[in-house]
Amino acid sequence: MPRDLAYPKERGNTVHRLDQRARYDLHTIHSIINSTPVLHVSFNVTDPAQGPFPAILPMIGQMGSFSHPSAGLDDTLDCYLHGYVSSRVMKIAREDQAEGLPMTIAATHCDGLVLSLTPFSHSYNYRSAVLFGYAYPVDDEEERLWAMRLITESVVKGRWENSRTPPESAELSSTTILRVRIASGSGKIRDGEPHDDKKDLERPDITSRVWTGVIPMWETLGDPVAAGSNRVEGIPDHIRSFIDKANDKTQAYAQKATRDV
Repeated sequence: MPRDLAYPKERGNTVHRLDQRARYDLHTIHSIINSTPVLHVSFNVTDPAQGPFPAILPMIGQMGSFSHPSAGLDDTLDCYLHGYVSSRVMKIAREDQAEGLPMTIAATHCDGLVLSLTPFSHSYNYRSAVLFGYAYPVDDEEERLWAMRLITESVVKGRWENSRTPPESAELSSTTILRVRIASGSGKIRDGEPHDDKKDLERPDITSRVWTGVIPMWETLGDPVAAGSNRVEGIPDHIRSFIDKANDKTQAYAQKATRDV
């Protein structure tokens, strides 16, 4: 049973537009982050020569706690990101080790296309989350390996044990792990049917010719295609199980989200 821990509502994370869709509980926000294949991470650059714009990068990451590995999604967690050792974000993070590199992490799922009577009322069913935190390079080797496993398992569950591990020293030296200490966050969820204005719903000339409803949308994992160098017969159980469970889960959520609760 998820607990009721939540990020406090502050100036930077409070949802104002359609605030009835806002979520602040840790379980919901962390679930959205951990189920999104690609996170978008933004931060300010420190070199004026690189231009005035904030940087934003697609990255792979997961919520977790090295000090409390059994912590659930409703617990206080860090966000672990990994990338190439000489990439810009890793270099800037090393420059700001004392205070941490401020960054924003965003994740979004699109669960359906909401078609209303008027273009103005069209929408998406979606789940989104934004985290604000401070990134620090992880130098402890045990924590680095733990984080690499955490992130690898988020790609395909069971993959760490079913691949060549542990990583070699050259692989470790070329990779930097960032631990993002989360300061605040919020989520926003839209589900259900179209919500048209009463004045339009009472016009038969419109309702008789305009179809309204939801087109469910979900990510689907396809059939695995073996590499030319592959020597394993058939599809391993951990891959097939992962695909089946992931597809069933995303489809079920998108279809459930088509109806008002």
